Amino acid sequence: MKIYRANKVPFAVICHGEDSSLPRYPLLTNNNGTEDIYSPSPLHGRSFVVGRHDDGRYVVTKGNGLCYSQHTFLYTPEMPTDVWGLLIKDDAMRDFNCCNDVKTLGIKTNTMEYVLELDCPLHIKKTDADIKPYLLQYSVECPYRICDAAFMDRKLINAEVAKWQAFNISGWKHNHQIAADVLVRNLRIMHDNDVLHNAIHEQNYTWALELLDFELCRTPQHPYSSIDYERHVPDLFDREIIFTYIIINYIAGVLHEDIDFGIIDSIFEKNGIKISKYSINQFKK
Repeated sequence: MKIYRANKVPFAVICHGEDSSLPRYPLLTNNNGTEDIYSPSPLHGRSFVVGRHDDGRYVVTKGNGLCYSQHTFLYTPEMPTDVWGLLIKDDAMRDFNCCNDVKTLGIKTNTMEYVLELDCPLHIKKTDADIKPYLLQYSVECPYRICDAAFMDRKLINAEVAKWQAFNISGWKHNHQIAADVLVRNLRIMHDNDVLHNAIHEQNYTWALELLDFELCRTPQHPYSSIDYERHVPDLFDREIIFTYIIINYIAGVLHEDIDFGIIDSIFEKNGIKISKYSINQFKK
């Protein structure tokens, strides 16, 4: 992990998880800061490891600023409040609430702890907008995402993968097959319960097979506020199946395991998902 510097800023607790006595980490990146925070890889952007609980879980906060710039925040004008490194309130609350909804379904996820409002108002000159940054604080078993493999020691990957045997109730021979069983089951449970994660890729699973990042998610308890967005939800379920297949293939590649697509297809089919229905025939000349 790479060390970054940060400063504590005044804050208010907007909401909290089951244990409101947990430490809070209201930190923003600052080259001259007094606190150490850690980035597992260059891919984490605005998320940092900020602490560790007594039970070994890592504390992560999202919205701390950037890990790839000397500047805490950067603005590009795609949207009036689209600031790189920043987390806005609506996104923080959706992440917090939808994660908790998914957790009740028995899917392994991060544990939500706080949404913090930081008393550090920002002014965007180009739009004359004033916004406040927010932090999402949660804990995980493993701070490394599947996509972080290129930045991890092989022994660390192997140690995390060895823990997957606890999930191997079907007696799979290869580790990527164990992961496939977990990931496909997660997808089936979410889709059966009308949940769209909407960001299924290798950056949003940890090597402990924890599903993360519910900022774009929708659940029946927390549907999208836009009627138009809600209208498109049924059309997006199928692509999550393909995205899950991509993650399984990625894991097999990282682990140098030969993937048998017939076996992976059978894992999908066991969960009621027939991959062959998406196949199209080539035109014959």
